[in-house]
Amino acid sequence: MANMKKTLPIRQPKYQKIAADIASKIVAGHYVVGEKIYARSSLASQYGVSAETARRAVAVLQDLDIVVATKGSGVMITSFEKAAQFVHSYEDVQSVQEMQNDLLNSLARQREELLAFEDTMTQLIERTERFRSINPFVPFQIAITNETPYIDESLQTMNFWQNTEATIVGIKSSDGLLLSPGPYATFKEGDMIYFIGNETCYERVKNFLYKN
Repeated sequence: MANMKKTLPIRQPKYQKIAADIASKIVAGHYVVGEKIYARSSLASQYGVSAETARRAVAVLQDLDIVVATKGSGVMITSFEKAAQFVHSYEDVQSVQEMQNDLLNSLARQREELLAFEDTMTQLIERTERFRSINPFVPFQIAITNETPYIDESLQTMNFWQNTEATIVGIKSSDGLLLSPGPYATFKEGDMIYFIGNETCYERVKNFLYKN
């Protein structure tokens, strides 16, 4: 099977996640306007990230006027409303990214399934051709189109066997595959019929169904 390119998930930077988490805590009431929260070094330790990542998270909140960071004075909460706006925007972005990831994963699964199906079909065709050469009872097949006058007519009425000396072993339609159809089975446009007989029966069936 051909190699598939791996689908890379869409991720957000850690500092954005940290900023969103702090904003969520403001909205939830864990922090209030005017309160000072951890210094950047403490944030780095709390979230298990580097000091630079913590600095970027605070910078995001400061750019959005959610906090004010003063050197030597820590980080102070300045706006509940701006925090709520950021949380809502962040959740919307997350939802879009999750849908994108789901879509990409779905497409990847479909490609894998298609490749597996093509591989199976190739093997089946190869084995069928080899089997047909040694087994005369592998059925022939022919499609039913609107050019035949026998649509909706039963096998018994059209005297199919008497006219072709071929035995129908299956009829495939949009409803599925009907095996060993009885004399009252009928043909519908778009059906595929499978039949067995000697080496000349295909031409007889074709000529019978589609008379020149």
